[in-house]
Parts: sequence; structure tokens; C-alpha cells
Amino acid sequence: MCKSHLHPLLQRLPKCEHHLHLEGALTPQVLFSLAAKNHIELPKDDSAFASPESLVDRYREFKSLDDFLHYYYIGMSVLLDAGDFETLAWDYFTHAAADGVAHCEVFFDPQAHMERGVSYDVVLSGFQKARKRAESELGITSELIACFLRHLPPAHATATFEHEAVQASFAAGHVIGVGLDSSEKPFPPELFQDVYQKAGALGLKMTAHAGEEGPAAYIKTALDTLRVQRIDHGVRAIEDEALLQRIAAEKILLSICPISNVFLKGVASVADLPIRQFLDAGVRFSINSDDPAYFGNNFILANYCAVQEAFALSAAEWVAICEGSIDGSWCGQERKEELRARLRSVSEEWVGRCGT
Repeated sequence: MCKSHLHPLLQRLPKCEHHLHLEGALTPQVLFSLAAKNHIELPKDDSAFASPESLVDRYREFKSLDDFLHYYYIGMSVLLDAGDFETLAWDYFTHAAADGVAHCEVFFDPQAHMERGVSYDVVLSGFQKARKRAESELGITSELIACFLRHLPPAHATATFEHEAVQASFAAGHVIGVGLDSSEKPFPPELFQDVYQKAGALGLKMTAHAGEEGPAAYIKTALDTLRVQRIDHGVRAIEDEALLQRIAAEKILLSICPISNVFLKGVASVADLPIRQFLDAGVRFSINSDDPAYFGNNFILANYCAVQEAFALSAAEWVAICEGSIDGSWCGQERKEELRARLRSVSEEWVGRCGT
């Protein structure tokens, strides 16, 4: 909990989370539980896997994005049946509810599961059960976005996209969009133009990780070549003034992940992120938790608090951030209106009280 007098406001804001990898919400406790259930032997040659506590400690010492991904893919090995994926997603939704999330648009990695013999339908059915339960019991609406792994050959992404079960999930509306994640710097966005052209032809929503460890040019390429409507991370847009102005003018949402950027050595501290510059430039962004189980179990509210501690934003600025995240969401207009009404209720109380 942050010490700011605005903490109750941060808690109450109807948050929209746009950058959450469900596999990245696999806490060490759930990981060890599923490993025992599925009789999976975790690596014996790595002392980090001695206990959930030692794994938490190791997660605090990531040297790079690739170092993090090494543990990320080991963690996935415990996910085998639909119940496992439901358990994973439900654990995320309970954290999200406690933090005031009202709507989320979450990523998952089909290739990472299909490559190890877990069918797409198994993954999807588990997530779908958790999503339905979250809406009925927690009031959280959600959408699924299938991400493609940029460290694998582009042809592999295309083949996965064209898989019968994947196409069926698009047609049914169970998965509304595509994304691009994994190691960024060696794999520029244009390598995956084929997948995005096919996704655009189907009318899917499209986003891509860009400008996290890669340059601002990757953001521009994702917009111009992949035709994405959203940029995940995007913090290096600050290095290109013309690009920054374009993002503001076109109301392109950046899904920023403050604590993730610190854990993966993108910045030394949250205070080094261009939050203030984005606000001053009129850039629309949301604040997200990315892979919270790997980043100190810091889910979305912890990221809001970290930003507040670093930048001392006003109540009005927080309301504006929340409003922008609602506007940039991919839910229907009726749901957006519900979220805006909730935000207005919070705003009337807090902005007037604080005078800003």
C-alpha cells in the first residue's frame, strides 16, 4: 500500500487492465501446487525451485527479459489440463477483483502450450470457465487476446493462427484479437506481417509489444506495417517526438507496465518512466501488471501505487488516466458506459474533495 492520501482513490477507480499475461500470473504457490498435482518434477539443478519462497527470491533478481523468460517457460510446464488453466486464470481474477479491476483484456500464448502437446481447446476451455465465473461472481468482464511468440519462426506463428481450433475461437468471438510478445529486440515487428494481415482481414483487434527493450522505430513499424490499434509497453516512444505527437493525435493506447520495466532492467526506477511527459503530451495510456507473479506478486494496484509514489499525481490526473483506459478498451459500448458511470461517481467524490 502506498502512503499517499490518494490511496483510497486508487483502490476505488474502476480499472481496466490491458497488459496481463495469464501465464505470467502463475504464482510460485500455484506453480508448486500444480506441479505436485500433475507429478511434474521441477528442475533439481536450480536451487530456486527448492520452495515457493526461494523461487520468489530468485524472481527478484532477473538480469534481463530473456532471463525472466527462462523461468516463465519452465512455469508453464505445470499447466496440463483444462482445470489447471482455470485455476491459473481464477487466481488472477481474484487478485484483480481485490485491486478494483472492472474489465481486463488478457493475453495467452497458444504456441507455448501447443508445442508441448497441450491442445488449444484445452487451454481455451479452462480460461473460458474462469472468465464466466469472474463475470458472474466478481463482476469482472474480460476478453482474450492470443499472442504470438516472436522468438519462434514467423511461419510458426502463421501456422498457429491458421489452425482450425484457433480460427474457430475467432469466429465464435471467444478470442477477439492477436498480439506479439516474447523477446523483442532481435525480432522486429515486420517479421510477422503475414499474421497481422490475416488478422486484419478477419476484423480482429490487433496489438503488439513494442518499445520495451526495442527502439521507438519498432513502435512506428507496428503501427504502419502491422496496423495495430494498440501498443504494449511503448515507453520508448518518448525518444521520437513526431511519433509521440502521432500517438497522442490518433489516441493510440499504450499499455504501460511500470514495475515490470524495473524488474526487467528497462529503467532503474518507476520515476525514470515518461509518465509525466505522456500526460503533458496528451498520450493515452493504461497502467498494468504484465506478469505480476514474476514481479514480486505486484498486481495492478501495486503498479498504481508505484506510479503515485514516483509522480504524486493529482486526483484529476488519475481520473483522466482511468477514463482513457476505459475509452481505449475493446469491450462493447454498453460496458464502457457502465464503467464511465462508475468513474463519474468516484470522480465527483474525489476531484471535488481534493480540489484538483
